Amino acid sequence: MGTLYLVRHGQASFGADDYDQLSELGRKQSVRLGEYFAWKGIRFDALIAGTLRRHKQTLAGILEGMNHASEHLSWDGLNEYDSQAVIACVHPEPLQKPTSPEMYRHHFRLLRGGLAQWMAGAVAPQGMPSYRDFVAGVAGALDHVRANHFGQSVLLVSSGGPIATAVGLVLGASPDTTIELNMRIRNSAITEFAFTPKRHMLVSYNAIPHLEDPQYAKWVTYA
Repeated sequence: MGTLYLVRHGQASFGADDYDQLSELGRKQSVRLGEYFAWKGIRFDALIAGTLRRHKQTLAGILEGMNHASEHLSWDGLNEYDSQAVIACVHPEPLQKPTSPEMYRHHFRLLRGGLAQWMAGAVAPQGMPSYRDFVAGVAGALDHVRANHFGQSVLLVSSGGPIATAVGLVLGASPDTTIELNMRIRNSAITEFAFTPKRHMLVSYNAIPHLEDPQYAKWVTYA
């Protein structure tokens, strides 16, 4: 049996011109997660990450917290969908930068609707793969882990969409359920799979044990 830890990146820069950049809090979340892994005595035989900047920065923070340095495998099939392109399919007019709770809710209502249509094959967001190809990228990473790391401990750093997709694949979840899983994943959260050469099995989802102490209560974020 092997163990795969799927980690969502730390808080990025939601609403900024460049989302693909960890905030200062996102960096702290990542380092804190690495400290937790070190405290638990968890060591990784292999490291895999998407190719986005926030993925690499999160992995670097984790390794800093673990006081560990290692090479990792880059896997572009673990990159997130383009949320702006998804929303543009159902709301062609540019959205204002969200500055209120209602504007944030409006943003995510549109995102849910766009994701549902993309997953159904009803729309083709500009610059994005089909949903079938997106799923294949995630499934390929899971296949790689099973084929090459049986009996080992593997860390995979990605985003909410690919992690929710991985959970959906393992559980045989519907598209609607996969979207809801996606919307609930917290920054730097851990999802754990056990795996054999034949399959993955969900052990835990969206856990933040490294932030459970009251002193980290304000470090829990979603975007």
